[in-house]
Amino acid sequence: MRYAAIDIGSNAVRLLIADIIENNGSVSFKKNTLIRVPLRLGDDAFLNQYISDKKANDLVKTMHAFRNLMDVYKVGDYRAYATSAMREAKNGESVVKQVREMANIDLQIIQGQKEAKIIYASHAEENIDRSKNYLYIDVGGGSTELSLFSAGELMASKSFNIGTIRILDNQDKDETWDEMREFIREHTRQFKSLLGIGTGGNINKLYKLAEEKDKAPLTFTKLKSIYNYLSSFSLKDRINVLGLNQDRADVIIPACDIYMAVMKWAGIKSIYVPSVGMVDGIIQRLIDKNYTKTS
Repeated sequence: MRYAAIDIGSNAVRLLIADIIENNGSVSFKKNTLIRVPLRLGDDAFLNQYISDKKANDLVKTMHAFRNLMDVYKVGDYRAYATSAMREAKNGESVVKQVREMANIDLQIIQGQKEAKIIYASHAEENIDRSKNYLYIDVGGGSTELSLFSAGELMASKSFNIGTIRILDNQDKDETWDEMREFIREHTRQFKSLLGIGTGGNINKLYKLAEEKDKAPLTFTKLKSIYNYLSSFSLKDRINVLGLNQDRADVIIPACDIYMAVMKWAGIKSIYVPSVGMVDGIIQRLIDKNYTKTS
């Protein structure tokens, strides 16, 4: 059995095809194929509140390719979700219709709260001490999702219109930053010791640059050091000298800004980076749905 997850974000579009593993009554999954296409829909959506014909056509072509891959891999079930960029585009539903009619993929535009819950469903905390308190921080191109949980229980969750593409396009607003700071302070003040869990492509890359061993958490001090190091290079040199992908080299700096701001406001000194994200959460929710039905 295989499931597939499609995440249409503001910076990139991802397809994860996963093998479902049943073992002594428990069900898990193993990543089989992960494809990432840097469409950057946010450039249109945040500046013009509209997905251009070119971007829409590129998305349809990508979805058609994903449909063919899912057929070849004999995927049994899938979900396709679009997030911040498509939420803000006035022609978002029109693009959804194009994808459905031309690529045969049922695409849904989801709100920030659902996005946060799906990311939480990735079960990133399973190999971490569940008795402690954690703040999930997922930074995307158009939004940042925060989920606070204590002893394994979700306490609060919210999505904010602060993201890497939005910052690069100068579309982030001071009042949204203030709202996020107040949310963090209100919901974390009762916890003396709070750890972070970071998800998203940028924190995964930052973690690789940190060269931590044995899945050790990334400290705030180390993250700030990497930020200063990256900032000392021009965009061109981050690509040519450091070897960052072109669509990563620009967004990694504002991503760092967001992670450091959240950690500072929440008093987080260390952040775990389990290398999971939206697509992992989608697969897990498909497992929860299908295997709850059959159990």
